[in-house]
Amino acid sequence: MSRPSWDEYFMKIVDLVKTRSTCLRRQVGALIVKDKRILTSGYNGAPAGVSHCEEVGCLRQQLNIPSGERHELCRAIHAEQNAIVQAAYTGTSVNGATMYVSLQPCSLCAKLIINAGIIKLVYRGAYPDDLSLSLLNEAGIELVNFDEVEK
Repeated sequence: MSRPSWDEYFMKIVDLVKTRSTCLRRQVGALIVKDKRILTSGYNGAPAGVSHCEEVGCLRQQLNIPSGERHELCRAIHAEQNAIVQAAYTGTSVNGATMYVSLQPCSLCAKLIINAGIIKLVYRGAYPDDLSLSLLNEAGIELVNFDEVEK
């Protein structure tokens, strides 16, 4: 029996986490891990106590906002943001941790990842936000596009 690598294992968990998403456009999941232990998880959806897009509709669709633009015009908080907020909420340091995410982060999430002290990012796919990867590279974050590793 073949065991998955740690990156494969955590990316499979991210795929399960994203199924909790309430976003109508795309489901995204994130996981923060340190020393092979899961610290927090997050998925994209409306803040606690606020109606979800699946209940009231998607503001971004209503305004015809293309993917990768005007992130502030959205009811949802991103999966990466939720994972970092969860760590803050529970008083868990993510300094020196790895984040696993089911999609390349946007530039807003990239800035949070950098300032949270996350040192490695494993993600799938591409997101139409060139500034994101530029900031992450400049900050020295180790980037692993899991799609390229799986091939």
